[in-house]
Amino acid sequence: MAHIKSLCVYCGSRAGRNDHFRKIAGNFGKILAKEKIRLVYGGGNVGLMGIIANRVMKEGGKVTGIIPRHLDEAEGGWKEATDFFVVDNMHDRKRKMFDHSDAFVALPGSIGTLDETIEVITWKQLGLHNKPIVIVNMDDYWQPFLTLIENFIEQEFTDPQTRDLFHVVKTVEDVVPLLKSLPEVELITKNTLI
Repeated sequence: MAHIKSLCVYCGSRAGRNDHFRKIAGNFGKILAKEKIRLVYGGGNVGLMGIIANRVMKEGGKVTGIIPRHLDEAEGGWKEATDFFVVDNMHDRKRKMFDHSDAFVALPGSIGTLDETIEVITWKQLGLHNKPIVIVNMDDYWQPFLTLIENFIEQEFTDPQTRDLFHVVKTVEDVVPLLKSLPEVELITKNTLI
């Protein structure tokens, strides 16, 4: 495995209407704790974010929560995390999440989850990092996004190699085996990000 000791998980601050997603978020928290992989996430105690963070801690794992001040004041961050940081803004949050993570996973979420996922893929495309990115396409949740990527390629706004910037799996149970199967990579220094 490519030195994966911490994993940034992007997911919804709501649980959504699909009970399956709630169960899967809890299962993934259990997997991360068992594998001794630290969860790095957005710092909230609501939605799928709260479910996964609570499960990691319940199972004896470690959690790093990072939340911008305005969300901490509005929603209240989850201070029970192993490490909890309040930052000035969303940009600082994304940078700190990046700095604390060896890889990234996208679970179901909304436009914030999409924004974070797209940004880390873009940074990889620009050569600013070489950390693994995994999209968990459970119940085909991410299929519209994957179709959009194919449209970018078909319309020649990007190269087919864009597909190689991230991995797609069907279940959270597939994430750790995939990461373990990846060749060792020399991670580009974190200081290259703007």
